[in-house]
Amino acid sequence: MYQSACGAATGGCVKTEHHHSRESNLISHEPAVAPVEHDYSGFDIVKATQYGAIGRVKELIEAGWDVNQPDSETVTLLHWAAINNRKDIIKYFLEKGAVVDAVGGELNATPLHWATRQGHISAVVLLLSAGADPSIRDAEGVSCIHLAAQFGHTALVAYFIARGVNPDLQDRTGMTALMWAAWKVVEIDPVRLLLTLGANPSVVDHTHGNTALHWAILARNATAINTLILKGKASLDIPNLRGDTPLTMLQSQMGAFWISPKVSEKLREMGQAQQRRNILVRWTVDKRVRWWTMVATPFLVFYLAGLIFSSDLLYIIKFFLLGCLYAVTHTVGRVMFDDHLMTLIPLSVYLATKFWFYVTWLVYIAPAVSAWLTLAFLASSGILWWCFLKSWRGDPGVIRPTQEERMRTIIELSERGGAGFAPPGFCSSCLVRRPVRSKHCSVCDRCVARYDHHCPWIQNCVGIGNHRHFMGFLWALMFMCAWMVYGGAQFYMVQCEVTFDGFWQALMVIGMCQPWVGWVMANALLHMAWVATLALCQTYQIVALGMTTNERMNRDRYKHFQAKGGKSPFTRGYLNNLVDFMECTCFGLIKPNRIDWMTFFDLDKPQEHEPLLRPTDNYQYV
Repeated sequence: MYQSACGAATGGCVKTEHHHSRESNLISHEPAVAPVEHDYSGFDIVKATQYGAIGRVKELIEAGWDVNQPDSETVTLLHWAAINNRKDIIKYFLEKGAVVDAVGGELNATPLHWATRQGHISAVVLLLSAGADPSIRDAEGVSCIHLAAQFGHTALVAYFIARGVNPDLQDRTGMTALMWAAWKVVEIDPVRLLLTLGANPSVVDHTHGNTALHWAILARNATAINTLILKGKASLDIPNLRGDTPLTMLQSQMGAFWISPKVSEKLREMGQAQQRRNILVRWTVDKRVRWWTMVATPFLVFYLAGLIFSSDLLYIIKFFLLGCLYAVTHTVGRVMFDDHLMTLIPLSVYLATKFWFYVTWLVYIAPAVSAWLTLAFLASSGILWWCFLKSWRGDPGVIRPTQEERMRTIIELSERGGAGFAPPGFCSSCLVRRPVRSKHCSVCDRCVARYDHHCPWIQNCVGIGNHRHFMGFLWALMFMCAWMVYGGAQFYMVQCEVTFDGFWQALMVIGMCQPWVGWVMANALLHMAWVATLALCQTYQIVALGMTTNERMNRDRYKHFQAKGGKSPFTRGYLNNLVDFMECTCFGLIKPNRIDWMTFFDLDKPQEHEPLLRPTDNYQYV
């Protein structure tokens, strides 16, 4: 087999030597550049095809040249057009009856193989549309999807699968596209894409009995290992023909720089789980025990810390006990907390503080204050819980394409030339076109419309579906904490005759008279401080800037913000921004600008079939 030497100066692919290498590049990834001179009259048909001189090509074909006549190495003109991505010439040859699956060269490859090696998606689309068979194997036993995976042409891998190629198609040695990608490609795709499209990570090859994870470990491909284990949930227990499992292979390399902390943690868990005779170890690795431990710890720590503060011990002893409590909590966290469940901690802290707020109010404060104050506290907390549940369990605006929609999107973008696969217009994880203002959440691993941020306190993303409820949650939580502080102050004035004239004097009295209430008030003040800061920042972004948190932090990355000098193209002024966000009509007196951000892709024109933007709106899209 020959190598192809293609340079910008010469513009075409020409054969230079008869040495084949799987790793050699057949052509530069840049389109071939035509020579300076425009006189192609001396070119033979092969050279004219290589250089894209379609006029000379037509002249020679019309003069009687057989479009299917191969050269001395059985390479056809369609091969040369495909490897150089000469779209117009490919179309012309096909119109003239070129055999689309002609086999040529020392690898007995088709034009589709040649175009695939180079990642020429336009040529591949044309050839497949003409009936090219992507399952044909070359002399090395590989089909086109395997070549695309080897060379990291993610868009081509997606397109082949969308056009019906089995993602688990095996080459002559049993290698799948997923195996080749894990072995050859260090980027996250196409491994992630193949898993999303249904590739089976448990398939083994014929020669070694390896899975894709075996190949990733042999290549020390940390990205592929992480993706296969954490996203693809590849099995660690499948032995190859030598009896080696991915687990034993990784355990023998524990501590290596290319093994990520998350994978190392999973390996330790599996190693501990294998120690079935040790009841204590089996108990500490049980998922349900870990889950309940992570949920219950904030409740217990809050209570124990309050007991220490409320005790009659010397302050130095109290500080010592608090230090011991911290040490025990830290140890329990190291042993029992699961890295995959760490998002539970902020939510558990929130639930724990609110639980003890209610207990403290009902046991201590309610008997000492008026009934209306207790009703006001419960009413504000009722609004809080309604907004919290809507924010926590509600849909933030997740874009959920069906497999059919994913395939249709891939085909559509591929047939446009593949440019639409580039971010931020396309999400290679979810395989969807990204609507304007959407973003892929790395925590939840999903795309969310009008994405604001991922909030650990509600264990959910904040997006178009729950942003209003999230704002209600923040303001209601702030008022609830304020009521808690006010109720505690009323309790101390009634029960302990604290006047709050002097801060240190009041603090001393609180330390001697029901310190538990003071401990809860301190937590309420702390919560109120950060909640007020977050609520004010969110309100400022929504009303004054017309931005989300994501847009404010990353506006330099978005072209529509760059075109406006960093300002939001979505702002319509303070009042209109608030009306649009709340979608408030006030019984028809005002008209919010309703845009379906789940399906809004183009800033330059409104969506069809929906009156999204009216002539009176002052959006200035650039």
